[in-house]
Parts: sequence; structure tokens; C-alpha cells
Amino acid sequence: MNRPHELLDKRRIAASFDRAAQTYEAHDFLQREVAARALERLDYVSLVPARVLDIGAGTGRCARALGARYRRAQVVQCDLALGMLRASRAREPRFFSRQRFVAADLEALPFHDGTFDLLFSSLALQWSQDLGRAFAEARRTLRAGGLFMFTTLGPDTLRELRSAWSAVSDSPHVNRFLDMHDIGDTLVSAGFGDPVMETEYLTVPYEDVTTLMRDLKGIGASNSAVDRARGMFGRRALATLSAAYEAFRDPAGKLPATYEVVYGHAWAVEGRRRQPSDVHTFPLTALRRR
Repeated sequence: MNRPHELLDKRRIAASFDRAAQTYEAHDFLQREVAARALERLDYVSLVPARVLDIGAGTGRCARALGARYRRAQVVQCDLALGMLRASRAREPRFFSRQRFVAADLEALPFHDGTFDLLFSSLALQWSQDLGRAFAEARRTLRAGGLFMFTTLGPDTLRELRSAWSAVSDSPHVNRFLDMHDIGDTLVSAGFGDPVMETEYLTVPYEDVTTLMRDLKGIGASNSAVDRARGMFGRRALATLSAAYEAFRDPAGKLPATYEVVYGHAWAVEGRRRQPSDVHTFPLTALRRR
């Protein structure tokens, strides 16, 4: 299933996250909170994985937590942005690390079928151009009976910012996101069984729009739509944006930034139809420490 009404520029996505690799952990408080809540859900799952894949690993916070949880497992960090993986690798010990690092698109995972027992992904799937293909790749690389645990963003995410930007121009300035029900349907179509989906709204309070924009830039979350607005973001546009955002200031004097967080998990069911892949793959045994 394609994203609604837009195409994404994958090169821009990778470049944005590459630039943000050194600033990411100074601005990723929302990502940390969502990841912690997703990891807690693993407490209720009976699973002892030998191989774990973290899709959209970023600077490796979740991968390190997964490694601590499953101490005998090999954890592979996969991310579109090589800069993020380099930042994560720098946090690992030089020797004896069970973490591995692979730069790849989540819609074209370079692993053999059935390689992993657990796939984990927190706030990465919203950068997928074709969620159906991403889910098909997740199903292909999971063994039968394996678990896919993920979080992503729903359509109400940054609704205040989207509304305020409409006062500046008609072009899209905030990425659009799929509804929870569409995500669940796409999971089943990709060959997963017993999907469980839920949503949660988290609100981050800000003093001003400038700080919100700085946080988004700091984690690499730029608008990546092909038909995004072009040109410089000048003082006049910022003033218009700030004035429009004031309509949302709450009684406590804060500007809210709403995030609709979608939590989901599903199991790789034996015999379910899987979409063919044209990706060249390799066995995990070929992945060496460097």
C-alpha cells in the first residue's frame, strides 16, 4: 500500500538523518519514550530469539536494549542512514560486540528468507514509501513463528503544525501518515497473523515554534515529500507560521505538538502468501565485525 497522496524522496530522508546523526540524541526524547513503551510490550511475549533485527535503528538505543534483554542473541542494526549506524557503532566496544550494522532500505532488506526470530522497529516505518513492500520484506526475513513488533505514526501526528503551515502555503510541509486500520490490513496482506494494533496520543509542550522546529531538525525529521514546498524558510514565513500556531496555545501557556503513536505486533504465520522480492540477499553468517 502506498502512502496517501505523496511520494517520498528517499535520498533526502537518508541525507537528513545522516546530518542529524551527531545531534539526534539531544532531541530524541519522544523517540526514547515511545521505544521504551514498545520494549515493555516484549515483557508479555514468550520468545527467546537467536537473531534480532532492529529496523531503523538510528543511534542504536533500542538495539542495545534488545541486546541487554536477549543476551545470547545476535542483534543486527539496520538503517537507511549510514551516519546513524556510524554513530551507533562508535558507542559499541571495539571487541566482543554482538551487534552488527547494515545500511539498507526497509523496503529492500538484504537478508535471506527466515533469518530472524524477532523484528523490532520503532518510529521508522513512517518513512516507508510502500508499506506493503516493507511488511512483505519483514515477513520474508522472519522465520515462521517469528514476531514483528513495531511503532509508527498515525495521521493526527503534528496536526497543529500542519494546520499552522497552511497559513504559509498550500504545499505540504508535514509528512502524512497512514491510519491504524490501514496498517493492520496491510500486515495481514503481507502474510502476518494475529495482528494487535493500538494507538496512543502523546503531546509535547513547547514555548515557541522555533524550539519545535529545532527538535524536528535535530532528529532528522524533515519533510521528505517529493512535492514538498521548495525554497528558503525565511523570517516572514516563520512569523506567519508562529502567528498561526498561537491559536493552539493552551491554558498553561504552552504550544502543543501532538503525536499519534501506533503500536503493533504480529506473528509470521506458516504458509501465508508472501510477495516476491527482487532484492539480492546474503546469509547472516557473512556479516563480519569491522
